[in-house]
Amino acid sequence: MIDFKNFGVLLDSIAEEKGLSKEQVLETLNQALAAAYKKEFGKRGQHIKAQLNTQKGGVDFWQVKLVVTPDQLYTEEELEEMREHREEGEEVSGEEGEEGSKKVRYNPERHLLFQEAQQIKADAQPGDEIEIPLESKTEYGRIAAQTAKQVILQKIREAERETIMKEFASKEETLVSGVVQRMEGRAVFVDLGKTLGILPPEEQVPGEFYRIGQRLRFYVLRVEDSAKGPAILLSRAYPKFISKLFELEVPEIASGTVEIKGITREAGSRSKVGVMSHDDGVDPVGAMVGQRGTRVSAVINELGGEKIDIIEWSDDPQIYVGNALSPAKCLEVELYPRNKAVAIVSEDQLSLAIGKEGQNVRLAAKLTGWKIDVRTPEQKKSAAQGQEEADVHGDSEAQMQEAEQGTRQEDVSTAPGEKS
Repeated sequence: MIDFKNFGVLLDSIAEEKGLSKEQVLETLNQALAAAYKKEFGKRGQHIKAQLNTQKGGVDFWQVKLVVTPDQLYTEEELEEMREHREEGEEVSGEEGEEGSKKVRYNPERHLLFQEAQQIKADAQPGDEIEIPLESKTEYGRIAAQTAKQVILQKIREAERETIMKEFASKEETLVSGVVQRMEGRAVFVDLGKTLGILPPEEQVPGEFYRIGQRLRFYVLRVEDSAKGPAILLSRAYPKFISKLFELEVPEIASGTVEIKGITREAGSRSKVGVMSHDDGVDPVGAMVGQRGTRVSAVINELGGEKIDIIEWSDDPQIYVGNALSPAKCLEVELYPRNKAVAIVSEDQLSLAIGKEGQNVRLAAKLTGWKIDVRTPEQKKSAAQGQEEADVHGDSEAQMQEAEQGTRQEDVSTAPGEKS
């Protein structure tokens, strides 16, 4: 017997614990009771429906039958022919259960002829389902109870899985907060509340160490439905992770006043962020940095000290390339075909513009989409002189080749034995 006095409290407790709605839990229990009833008192092929009455107490049961007409059923001759084909190993099309099949094999436990259905329900139509009340039972055997338990566990797992998929599918490309639960090899498993997220090695920041119990923010790359349940793939190295962190710290981004136009990143080392303002009265770089650097410092702290250069975006490539080499200051930028640019910097700014192992100019090139060559005025002058000498040398060689060609032609025109 079900103790309906405390049933409502138990229902609410299960729903809260599993993160499901009360209706989902109640539907699961109805399916479990129907499975137990069929196991204990039903027959093979029956479709049993159960409904808990939480107000009055008790459970109602029905047998569900599909209304069919004679032309929707296989005849004895057709069934015999199908059996013969099956014995001969031939494929039989149109059998019951196949998609698109119009005829079914009659089963008195699952089907009800149209004439009989009209006696039960006057307005019954072919294809309708007729519910025939069954005698309620309260005592079930061990096997039936075990069947009900298995149905409850399976249905609740499926409901949990569906709920998690819906919730985290809407969180793709957003930030979530989680606690590091365990590490298996180089993969880090993160407790996100209702489920676990996976931080694979390739999405981790080089040099960043994770400890169990540590709370961090993560970027949700994608949500996949695997055989073991929803797989939430996380990242801390993805470039958009930085833009989402800035969205939390800079109200001007949320309002649309400031826009992030581009991000390039070498995770754990340095990033460059190109920003622009849609309001002439708002400085985009100042808005991102914040008063006394509070906003950008909060992002840097979350990234474990990674350096961030805030670059003002411009639709003029010369200005944008010059800004992108920040913190170095450019004297001028020359643009050439095939997206090639030469940035001229003073001697004391050269190493700063190039960066350690070429990192600064490499990131600037990725951010702007231009191939950038950094030179000092002296290097530019030397390159120009070298080009002039190459041009002069090339002209001299051309003149010598023309003279030699003329001499050869003259020799040919005055062959031996002829008078000139």
